[in-house]
Amino acid sequence: MHKIAGLGVIMLLLLSLTFTGCIENEEKDIETVTVTDMADRDVEIPKDVESIVAVGSGCMRLIAYMEATDLLAGVEEYEITGGSTGRPYALADPQLSELPSIGPIHGGDMELIVDREPDLIFRASSAEEADDYQEQTGIPTIDLAIGDLGENRDEFYGSLRLIGEILDKEDRADEIIDFIDSTIQDLRDRTDDISSEEKPEVYVGGVLHRGAHDLRSTYGNYAPFEFANADNVAGDLGTDHAMVDEEQILEWDPDIIFVDMGSYTQSTIDLDSSNYEELKAFQNGDVYGVLPYNWHHINYCTVLASSFYVGSVIYPELFNDVDHEEKADEIYEMLVGETVYEYMERDLGGFTELDDR
Repeated sequence: MHKIAGLGVIMLLLLSLTFTGCIENEEKDIETVTVTDMADRDVEIPKDVESIVAVGSGCMRLIAYMEATDLLAGVEEYEITGGSTGRPYALADPQLSELPSIGPIHGGDMELIVDREPDLIFRASSAEEADDYQEQTGIPTIDLAIGDLGENRDEFYGSLRLIGEILDKEDRADEIIDFIDSTIQDLRDRTDDISSEEKPEVYVGGVLHRGAHDLRSTYGNYAPFEFANADNVAGDLGTDHAMVDEEQILEWDPDIIFVDMGSYTQSTIDLDSSNYEELKAFQNGDVYGVLPYNWHHINYCTVLASSFYVGSVIYPELFNDVDHEEKADEIYEMLVGETVYEYMERDLGGFTELDDR
């Protein structure tokens, strides 16, 4: 009899707890809205988002640009242990490294994300991956497109506007877009009238692409050359990244050579190689270092800063009113909130003449 009575008490307690939980859940009913993400998925999200996580390469950068890092419930391990070299947003906001981990780089860990209980997941991925995260975590997941500042700029801007819509930061999205457009227009206004005959031939080597490389690593559509209206000898490659033969560089024999300091500071590039001695750029001392902009995806602010430096080297008379370090800090301050050029220079050598090789 006592056992039966005891079981009855336990059942009553369990029923009470279950009932109480239902009441609490009803009290937590929240207003939702439906938004369409960059993968054209309709996602129901809380109307007022108070905590988020950002996963996938480049996603954290967009959150930092949008001044929303205060909403982060946690970060990928790379933000904690990867240092801040090459990433202006991390230099500007070192507190990111003090947040709880949500798992490894490029996606985190779903269980750790659930443990942080964010209202929303921003993910730079694909529709399929966003669906998978949402289904397995039960947390609304928004797909973002990283894009670039070239032909995929609308994707980049679309992601900024989407974040602005969700986090009530539309004005910030407009501010960023207006600033970038006006900065690119400034570059074009300075150089659009340059004739083909007036353009020196230029080349960029050692560009970071999934790691450091030697001088053969280049871009056929190197963005700073595009914005500064330069004659890129590798421009006909019709590709983003390429590894060319040394013989091809010797055949091109560009007037000016730029070197990605991300590779240079890792001693991946040997500028003392006898193979390059006959290049006119080496003979004339026209070899310059530029900051890398591919570091955990595209650093848009460094693309723009490098464009002004490249322009000042190629067309000094058209950029004689620009101090490239001050211009870099103007761009960094606008996009990441701090003037971080001195730290980029400290870590990577900055914009410099490589005449001491």
